[in-house]
Amino acid sequence: MTPRERILATLHRQPVDRTPVDLWVTPEVLQALREHTGETDELAVYQKLGLDKIVWVFPGYGGGRFDPNEGHGKTMWGVPTRMIQAGEATYQEFGTPPLGDFETADQLAGYPLWPDPDKFDYAGAREWAEKARSYGFATIGPWISHFEIYCQMRGLENALMDIAADPDFLEATLDRIDAVQTAMLERFLTEMGDLIDIVFISDDMGTQESLLISPEAWRRHFRDRLTNWCAIIHRHGRKVLFHTDGAVRPLLPDILACGVDILNPIQHICPGMERDALQRDFGGGVIFHGGVDNQKILPFGTTDDVRAETRTCLDTLGRDGGFICCSCHNVQAGTPVENILAMIDEVKRG
Repeated sequence: MTPRERILATLHRQPVDRTPVDLWVTPEVLQALREHTGETDELAVYQKLGLDKIVWVFPGYGGGRFDPNEGHGKTMWGVPTRMIQAGEATYQEFGTPPLGDFETADQLAGYPLWPDPDKFDYAGAREWAEKARSYGFATIGPWISHFEIYCQMRGLENALMDIAADPDFLEATLDRIDAVQTAMLERFLTEMGDLIDIVFISDDMGTQESLLISPEAWRRHFRDRLTNWCAIIHRHGRKVLFHTDGAVRPLLPDILACGVDILNPIQHICPGMERDALQRDFGGGVIFHGGVDNQKILPFGTTDDVRAETRTCLDTLGRDGGFICCSCHNVQAGTPVENILAMIDEVKRG
């Protein structure tokens, strides 16, 4: 089977020759893998590693490219960014939120930097997706979000306060965030056609220990919006991957009921996210993507530790099929290449 065939068969719960194995990496880790494989082209690196890579296809905006790991200046939403060095790693951080001082929803109409759906680079996205197809890879895109973008534009503290103290402002802003992305999503899916397999919806709703917002607040502000996006994506014949880090077990029944097909990243070190229980309670209705711990095991464990961790994921999350093994979010800078290779090899052992 080709990587894409293996991914699509898993998504449709059809027989596969083995469990698919994907990989998310930071730029530093990608460079280490380039040096290991002797390949400079990113897709050639994934091919040489034998990955079932699901290639990210995120359209650029206004002449720029979209890369969540890079950025100086401003996002397409007008949020200032800067690059921060932390040990071996470089990360993008957000600066002063442009809506941080807004006091009423009436001010939103005067904000000059709402993105224009016509300024996304659909042609560039199509070109990149065609290249991914030439390697036999599945594709995922675009990246869309409600709460993460709201937090970037409003500031995390304000965003959390708004849920309790200013829900009208929250709703008015979410309406604008939703409208821009819904228009972009419809056009993207129409223009890309079969070049896109999965759409990436990202809304982190958990910390390492608990939820960021209550289930009641999530239902009030986000459930209908997520349901609508899932319906649009399904109408175009694509699958929905929903990404949320953290301890989000109380939200999962509602999130999955919106029409989510794939749940990522399965951060099982968080309370309530234990792999056996997730498989028992939700495994029949959703595909799991991720699972292999990238906070302790991949960066600091031995190759035997990585193999054991990967095997546990296969035996729990993958017990009845419906599992795409992957690092639990991006493999971090400084992670030994041999540990990445051990994860890949353990999946291929079957």
